[in-house]
Amino acid sequence: MLRAGLVFLFLAMVATLAVTGQEKAKRDPGELKAIESLKASGALVLEVAQNDARLEVSFLQQVDKFGAATLAPLKDLKSLVSLNLRAQPVTDELAAQIAPLGSLTRLHLEKTKLTDAGLAQLKGLKDLEYLNLYETQITDAGLAHLKSLTKLKHLYVWQTKVTKDGANKLKADLKGCDVNVGVEFVPLPPPADMPKDGKKDMPKEKAKEKAKAKDEGKAKTTEKAKDDGKAKEKAKAAVKEEVKEKAKS
Repeated sequence: MLRAGLVFLFLAMVATLAVTGQEKAKRDPGELKAIESLKASGALVLEVAQNDARLEVSFLQQVDKFGAATLAPLKDLKSLVSLNLRAQPVTDELAAQIAPLGSLTRLHLEKTKLTDAGLAQLKGLKDLEYLNLYETQITDAGLAHLKSLTKLKHLYVWQTKVTKDGANKLKADLKGCDVNVGVEFVPLPPPADMPKDGKKDMPKEKAKEKAKAKDEGKAKTTEKAKDDGKAKEKAKAAVKEEVKEKAKS
């Protein structure tokens, strides 16, 4: 009896969750139309999770005639929390289409054409927790527009014009925000035994062996030259003796 009661309770909970999930997924006609419009333009529109009806929109491929009309349907998505516009031709002018999306918590704008002027239009996204600006034209002046984003936890600005000083200043304004400026590559010093001409010295033992072989080669050459000289002298003496003998006869 107890087991049957537990099974009934479990099934009731599952049914309740299913109904709740369906209720969360209910959307008004305007939102449904916006979703279809975004999908038609090539965007991927997904719910965050099976039991979380909030929306994520990603433009993963290049969109033909990308512009204000492409982004306009976004304003009708009441539960939009994540937007990925990576490598799309987003300009400062198009940033105006993103500015009203106050429910955003994640925003990808890496490899876009955004500058400080466009970033200024995004200072009203108060719920933003993640912002990727990698490989854009953002500078230290642009970061100043983000001081009002108190929920921001992760900001990526590597391969931009942002300096370490600018990043540190924003970190001071936004406590707990990780401002990632990328890895700075520092050239390693040359080894201690590397001469200024860049050619590494040979080990001492090999250097001694090479010098010894060179000296032995010189000695052999000198000895041979001496032997050749003696041979020539003997040949000359022999010729003289022969000449003398012929003269006597």
